[in-house]
Amino acid sequence: MSENSRPGPTVRVTTVEHSPAGEQRREDRVAAEEPLEIRLAWPGAAARRVWVTMRTPGHDFELAAGWLLHEGLAGLADVRTVAYCTDVDLSPQEEFNVVTVTLGTAPARDVSHRHAAASAGSSACGVCGKDSVAEALSTPRGRRWAGPDPDADVVRALPDRLREAQPVFGQTGGVHAAGLATAAGELLVVREDVGRHNAVDKVTGARVLAGLAPAEAVLVVSGRAGFELVQKAVAAGVGSLVAVGAPSSLAVGLAHEAGLGLWGFTRGARTVRYV
Repeated sequence: MSENSRPGPTVRVTTVEHSPAGEQRREDRVAAEEPLEIRLAWPGAAARRVWVTMRTPGHDFELAAGWLLHEGLAGLADVRTVAYCTDVDLSPQEEFNVVTVTLGTAPARDVSHRHAAASAGSSACGVCGKDSVAEALSTPRGRRWAGPDPDADVVRALPDRLREAQPVFGQTGGVHAAGLATAAGELLVVREDVGRHNAVDKVTGARVLAGLAPAEAVLVVSGRAGFELVQKAVAAGVGSLVAVGAPSSLAVGLAHEAGLGLWGFTRGARTVRYV
């Protein structure tokens, strides 16, 4: 499979638009959604599957690295290599849908059957495959952000700044976004994906693969503040999570317990802080 055959973030489709003015046939773009299998290897251990998720192709290595950190399976200095799998039994369509991460040492947590099972996560799922309520509620804790927090003016401006850095959304209207920002509102990295949790994984993974600490002042997301996004924010150690939509009760509870600043309904001139 050539480099030019690698799946992209959008796919061309043909549509027929129906309106009071009649029917109009035209070409459109939709967000690409394909499976990504993450495999994990370390000295003395052959590569094994630890997760399958549906994602928008692009920044796949970041997604894998970020997911491992959020799951507590690897720290900042643990990742040695990330590569697409070259198994001879993979079809050309699968070649860029399997990523192997090699660690320098054994994983920080047990790779249980929960991770090695054939279960897959949908693009909407951040905690699929957990074996118990207790496991779903357990959260790895990253080193907490010790710098300044954003004020309300900065928080209110973040969604618009995030939207300006969403080219795939501009083409399709069908992806979520996540961005890491300073307390002054400067966006450091922005990633898009059909899965909101994948977008956050990609943001954290970008920092990990760059050798930078994943913690910063603010993680801003384009949708609601679900529990799984708070989990990831806590695992990365960020100071505050800012969401365009609403949080859930579990999200508010975990944020309070972990000392994570949580802001919701952030649009225009309004934002709500949960204390």
